[in-house]
Amino acid sequence: MRTKYVIRQLVEKALDIKKLTPEIENGINSELTATGYISEIDYEALELLMAEMDAGRIKLVPSV
Repeated sequence: MRTKYVIRQLVEKALDIKKLTPEIENGINSELTATGYISEIDYEALELLMAEMDAGRIKLVPSV
């Protein structure tokens, strides 16, 4: 059984470290691919992440 709201947990991690790492981004993409849908909770978390990135409070870490 999958943990509920995996995307939200990944977004929380990004918010905590103030970075969107390739690992977090890949985790989000993998979860979206595996489930084929997004819950309202996860959607709201992604909206928050994008808003924080737009405001410059979260940095995108490029893959090496």
